[in-house]
Amino acid sequence: MGRKGVRGHLKRKPAPKLWPIHRKEKVWTVKPNPGAHPASRSLPLALIVRDMLGFAKTAKEVRNILSSGKILVDGKVRRDEKFLVGLMDIITVPENNKSYTILPSEKGLFLRPIDSNSASFKLYRIEDKTIVKNGKMRLDLHDGSNYLVEETEYSLPEKVVYTTLDVLKLSIPDRELLNHTKLDVGASVIVIGGKNMGKIGKIDKIEKQADKKRRDLIVTIKDENGNQLQTILDFVFALGDNEALTSVPEER
Repeated sequence: MGRKGVRGHLKRKPAPKLWPIHRKEKVWTVKPNPGAHPASRSLPLALIVRDMLGFAKTAKEVRNILSSGKILVDGKVRRDEKFLVGLMDIITVPENNKSYTILPSEKGLFLRPIDSNSASFKLYRIEDKTIVKNGKMRLDLHDGSNYLVEETEYSLPEKVVYTTLDVLKLSIPDRELLNHTKLDVGASVIVIGGKNMGKIGKIDKIEKQADKKRRDLIVTIKDENGNQLQTILDFVFALGDNEALTSVPEER
């Protein structure tokens, strides 16, 4: 009789390619719980604490660290070692006074150390928007959360117009709106998918095509050295209007 139900374990070889782990060093790795981020583009908290930060050597030590509330994700204590941490999430270790953010590179996801100022906010990409009760607009964000906008903030011509793939800069953990970046020509961006993942530059051109969805439009990005690359708009994450809102150099 075949096995029924979902397996509770995960081998290293079939683990997501973006995970920075040795595939043949050991057999098993952490199987994450379902979360707001897709497992293929995020990291289990236990893997971050043990394998990337080196705070523990065993799963038991990881559980002891997390149960004591020593690790914060986006300003909130997380005690689940299988909790998924994804793109642009902010990890804070109050005891060491250190903070990190999750960024993509050509080799996968990595932890970028950031200062206390950059750790006080997070960048959220708008994936969808819906009009809800009381005339408010609900912006669905890339990490599974949402942000409500008052009618006066989007209905009047002189007000800011929120579009999918734009980026909001929200303070954490109280989530106050600090900035809004349009994904348009001139914006500083980072590539989050495809063969150019991790590349940083400014949008030089967006090819408009009536028969294509906006997410599938070809975008040309120019880096600080004048080199150009092309990808689709869905693989681009805005960092600021002209200059990046946070320091995001590529992984060394």
